[in-house]
Amino acid sequence: MPKITVLPHPEYTPHGTTIEAAGATTICDALLDNNIDIEHACGKVGACTTCHVVVKQGFDLLNPMGENEEDMLDTAWGLQPRSRLSCQAIVNNNDEIVVEIPKYSINHARETI
Repeated sequence: MPKITVLPHPEYTPHGTTIEAAGATTICDALLDNNIDIEHACGKVGACTTCHVVVKQGFDLLNPMGENEEDMLDTAWGLQPRSRLSCQAIVNNNDEIVVEIPKYSINHARETI
């Protein structure tokens, strides 16, 4: 089973955690299945950046990034060379990855005036 280590984040994982995921699942689904309620405003279709993560280890083990994901990431807060949309990044059997959830995300659906 894939293992995903999530670095500490003040809202989602204050102390960090390591979870196991079903093989061939997205990082987003693995997080949600393990009660880490990462935002996913577009319904996990790659049309926003609220599920943006930075892959600190194991980036090359994930599926290749599509053009739409690359375009969406250009609008993400805190974009880094190893950024991915967690709803598009698929982990496979025996992969071990480390992700960081950025401190902020751009969620126009949740913003208030």
